[in-house]
Amino acid sequence: MRKSAFLKTAAAVTAAVLMLIPVSAEVGDSNDPVVSKSYIDTYVVPQLSYEVVSVSAGQKVMCGAGCELILRMGSATIISTEKGGLADVTSGVDLPNGTDMPSNHMLIVPLADGRGISAKTDLLVMIKGSYTIS
Repeated sequence: MRKSAFLKTAAAVTAAVLMLIPVSAEVGDSNDPVVSKSYIDTYVVPQLSYEVVSVSAGQKVMCGAGCELILRMGSATIISTEKGGLADVTSGVDLPNGTDMPSNHMLIVPLADGRGISAKTDLLVMIKGSYTIS
């Protein structure tokens, strides 16, 4: 009988202590945000994945800051500015103006200051980030 009374007392004390612990997050607040699938599809996924872009000969791809490029087909040259070229992170070099764009190398544009590529032939380029084609 003493064991049963002890268990009941322990259960009551445990329940009282648990009721005194404050809830640290409410659903939907900054500690526990609710994010919809459409938000993920619209805003998050495009930042994570490359887009395959067709560029016609003679067109230019002008890139925003942080834009990543990978040439998959065709031939293009680098468009740079006086501040520098495109970072070829595959080879670890800076590609200056007029340099042939290497195939299958990841290039990163550091600034949105007029840098990009000029298509000598029709291209397929994988692009992540902001860009315009002219």
